[in-house]
Amino acid sequence: MNIPASDRTRSPLRRATLTVGVVFLLVGVLGFIPGITTNYDTMEFAGHHSDALLLGVFQVSILHNIVHLLFGVAGIAAARTASASRGFLIGGGVVYLVLFVYGLLVDHEADANLVPLNTADNWLHLALGLGMIALGVILSRPGRDRA
Repeated sequence: MNIPASDRTRSPLRRATLTVGVVFLLVGVLGFIPGITTNYDTMEFAGHHSDALLLGVFQVSILHNIVHLLFGVAGIAAARTASASRGFLIGGGVVYLVLFVYGLLVDHEADANLVPLNTADNWLHLALGLGMIALGVILSRPGRDRA
């Protein structure tokens, strides 16, 4: 099997970023597929009134899915360089930790709440935030990056 030279030399940091980007892209697509997203007919563009649940667990909206798609594209683009990869993982991790705190503090039924969140989303945001930051920090230590 011929592996392109760019894949053979891609650092673990850049591979992790590419993987995270692809997963976010996939999640964004899956959020638009009825059956994988339950209560699909109740999906709203934005806001907390959407009862659509990705995998029957995570509350989503059209805007939420679009953000996942854009985040995925950003991750794939960031995987081109080590510095962009580190920035994407650490910066994205911080964004997800902020979303976790937002989910704890915001009244989920308030009209000002534009983000459909439930308890499962909150825990996922915490795990994503910590995981992405850990990947960005650990994999970008000196001597870890070959490209």
